[in-house]
Amino acid sequence: MRPRYEVILRVDHGADRPTERVDHTRGGAESRTPLRLAVVQPPCVPLDVAANARAHAAAVRAARARLVVFPELSLTGYELDAPVVSVDDPRLAPLVEACAEAGALALAGAPVTGDHIAMLAVTGGGVTVAYRKMWLGDAEARRFRPGDTPVVLDVDGWRVGLAICKDTGVAAHADRTAALGIDVYAAGVLESASDAAVTDQRAHRITTAHRVWVAVASFAGSTGGGYTEAAGRSGVWTPDGEEYARAGTDPGESVSVNLTSPDRGGGRG
Repeated sequence: MRPRYEVILRVDHGADRPTERVDHTRGGAESRTPLRLAVVQPPCVPLDVAANARAHAAAVRAARARLVVFPELSLTGYELDAPVVSVDDPRLAPLVEACAEAGALALAGAPVTGDHIAMLAVTGGGVTVAYRKMWLGDAEARRFRPGDTPVVLDVDGWRVGLAICKDTGVAAHADRTAALGIDVYAAGVLESASDAAVTDQRAHRITTAHRVWVAVASFAGSTGGGYTEAAGRSGVWTPDGEEYARAGTDPGESVSVNLTSPDRGGGRG
């Protein structure tokens, strides 16, 4: 099935350079189409990419959002020995089909060739590797290599900077990403329930430092690496540093919001 409308998706990476905002109103506050965004914490079956892709597809359909963000390694679980997931893996077909039907861009987590912990960009047109995690945990570094550059996606005129878990705790990552010119800092993370406050602290720091929306999809349930109880509580924070919308702690929960220019506020949905 063809997508209802084309996903406008451009990737900006390769150089850290300031990017000027374009004021389309010629002197007034910038006006743009609101961005419907969802952060989702889907149920996850360890190492079962096919089952997890189906769960992602169901979440995309339910979210009715333009941009859907999933947690770190959401397609495999936090299983550091998981085989890499290729962009042409037929098990991802249900997710591609769901994105086509919804006109959505999904950001899903998976290990990819390299070896890297990555964020896959999934649209109705297929799958690409959008971003490779730049800051790795100690256990991750025994297998994976860090990515070497920040990435910004342009989605319908909204510039979305990407991050994965530990990236959000490194001020230099947000600094380098924001230097490319962003409206939203979108992250897929995994924290234990006992460390749930870490996500809040990092989100608040990023929003107040860079005056951007922050959207975090946080793993819920249990997964490998000793995460018997993950934090969940995926959320969205305003450019003023305030918590805007929040999911609970259970797998399958999500929140969807409408992001608008800072002067115009936003809307939950």
